[in-house]
Amino acid sequence: MTGGTGFIGSHLVEALHRRGVQIRCLLRRTSNLKWLRGVPIETVFGDCSEKDSLREAVKGVDQIFHLAGVTRATHERTYFEANAMGTENLIRACLEQNTPIQKFIYLSSQAAAGPCQNGNKKKESDQCKPVSPYGQSKRMGEELALAHVHELPLLILRPCAVYGPRDRDIYSFFRLLSKGIKLCLSGEDQHISLCYVEDIVQAILLAAQAEKPSGEIFFLSDGQDYRLEEIGDIFAQAMGVKAVCIRIPDWMMTWVASFSEYLSKLSGKPSLLNKGKVEEMLHRNWVCDITKARADLGFEPKISLSQGAKLTFEWYRKENWL
Repeated sequence: MTGGTGFIGSHLVEALHRRGVQIRCLLRRTSNLKWLRGVPIETVFGDCSEKDSLREAVKGVDQIFHLAGVTRATHERTYFEANAMGTENLIRACLEQNTPIQKFIYLSSQAAAGPCQNGNKKKESDQCKPVSPYGQSKRMGEELALAHVHELPLLILRPCAVYGPRDRDIYSFFRLLSKGIKLCLSGEDQHISLCYVEDIVQAILLAAQAEKPSGEIFFLSDGQDYRLEEIGDIFAQAMGVKAVCIRIPDWMMTWVASFSEYLSKLSGKPSLLNKGKVEEMLHRNWVCDITKARADLGFEPKISLSQGAKLTFEWYRKENWL
């Protein structure tokens, strides 16, 4: 597995351990193992951007869960080096080692497909039009992976925005709400898909077991369509707080993103808000259709947004994040 120390990856490691699966994780030497403490895993040090470091990692494995990736970076090229070429390097390592892989699961992103253009839910058969460097790099990773469908049993999963314990992205939303602030977009409200992390893990495990043709792609969400303002209300209710809606005009988000990127280059640390993320936010429809995942994988989301919001908030509070 790659990305085992991350938000979704650490939850997947725990789920595999509960199933009695022997787990090998590819880790950087600087990786933080906080979420994996107490879980017996085999570790191999390496990096997907360094092909030579992957040979030992893929030897003798039955399944590969490729979850590693970059979601924020100070330079655009970093997205493509990690998300696109990193995927290609991992696949080529498998092929060169003649590793008998039963299934290669690549966790991509809804961002790889881009927003809906016609107001309907995005389907796997729709044309991909990613609008951010992150989305473009994930789509390139998909394309590089799909070039090997005749050599490797490959499935691609495209989760929507994922939230839950250990997440640091949607955490910023909770943090603002804890201060009584609910940020809203000016003009037409944004519609997005969401999914609780345990449901995403369920889908990954189902995909690993599914006997489907190599190269199939599946969107993942909880199946609902949420307005951004509605999400703020549900999160606030789970937290037991009242928040004032502050509407942010598009030009201000763009300005803040540009300033954040400037500070990011000075500090060398990626910013939470960048121009790519704002470009995604300016598109108002990010709702995906999970009909295919339901029919072909047997995927059925179990955690509602209100339940997931409460579970996530309770974890943040327990860990003193809020």
